[in-house]
Amino acid sequence: MPLPFLTADRAFDEAAGDVALPFDDRDRWRRPYRPGPWRVGAAALLLLLASYVLVAAVIITFAGKPSGGAACGALAALVIVSALRLLRVGAWVSAKGLRHVRFFLTRTVPWAQVAAARTVQQPVRWLGLPRTVQGQALVLVRKDRPGEQEPLLTTHDADFLARIEAFDRAADSVEAWAYEYQRR
Repeated sequence: MPLPFLTADRAFDEAAGDVALPFDDRDRWRRPYRPGPWRVGAAALLLLLASYVLVAAVIITFAGKPSGGAACGALAALVIVSALRLLRVGAWVSAKGLRHVRFFLTRTVPWAQVAAARTVQQPVRWLGLPRTVQGQALVLVRKDRPGEQEPLLTTHDADFLARIEAFDRAADSVEAWAYEYQRR
């Protein structure tokens, strides 16, 4: 039985030729790189922990302590939300501007405020911990704060640790977005 929707050599519809693809929407926020294995692994471990806490909540509830089960359920919900937020951390771009998402804070800078986005060699934090090592960082220089350089991505964060090529591609992509939208 042929499955034409699964083959790469099928002919495209002529009517759908001029329709923009879903990823062509530049107004949607997108991360120009994939989350790294450290970030995905940490989120997976948090979700695994949440599943055990949810099982404990069910057992505690059926054992006759509904308040304890509710507390365990609330803790599991908090762990799930933390795992999902951990996956959202990073630099996001759209036609509106550049968004730097951290665990507790999200800051959006319109392209009109961006003076430069460039890669520099500097001490960077290792996996977000206080320990610093020598590495590269993609920094954002804003027009309203010309002396400050806010690091968006580093070679030693959870997305790019031991993945220098991925950092270079991501930094080049964000720099290209900044260059394109600064000129508008």
